[in-house]
Amino acid sequence: MRITKYGHACVRLEKDSRALVVDPGLMTPEPEALRGVEAVLITHEHFDHFDADRLREHPGLPVYTCPGVARQLADLGERVHVVQDGDVLDVAGFRVTVVGEKHHVSHPDVPPVDNVGFLVDGEVFHPGDALTVVEVPTLLAPGQAPWMTVPDLIRYLRAVRPRRAYAIHDGLLNEWGLKVLDSVLDSEGDRLGAEFRRLPAGGSAEV
Repeated sequence: MRITKYGHACVRLEKDSRALVVDPGLMTPEPEALRGVEAVLITHEHFDHFDADRLREHPGLPVYTCPGVARQLADLGERVHVVQDGDVLDVAGFRVTVVGEKHHVSHPDVPPVDNVGFLVDGEVFHPGDALTVVEVPTLLAPGQAPWMTVPDLIRYLRAVRPRRAYAIHDGLLNEWGLKVLDSVLDSEGDRLGAEFRRLPAGGSAEV
């Protein structure tokens, strides 16, 4: 499987000449992220993960997502498939397991929105904006967020203990913040004897 990161938190997965994409939001400007994909998976409704207008520009492309996003795409009708924790789907040649229900707490006065993570082929896990612990070889870890600290990231990596972790969700960081993130990943990867690194926009990995 080939993993390519676009923009901020968007990941395109390719296998056997087929592809799907996860979270092509407003912070994903690259048109190639959706080129030729057979399905779109959306973890939650925040703008950095979800762009309703962009999905409307691709008629016929199925969308698999949580109830909160589905409500905002009611006009797309049967194109939208509501999924929930525990669902197992066959999508574009991939086996997709849905894991999780809610976004990480981001404000003390605001209940978390719906958030579902996607475990693809038992190999790659995109948690969206949650720190859901799943036994998985390859973790797409949030690298930085207003709701998350470096200790949160470290605890998450240690809890999951993947063989590989590729940090995404880094679009709010300047060059200095990216250097800090890279340093944290290097240190934790060395500690756990694993490959931990950040995928830059347009960067790919094979698993």
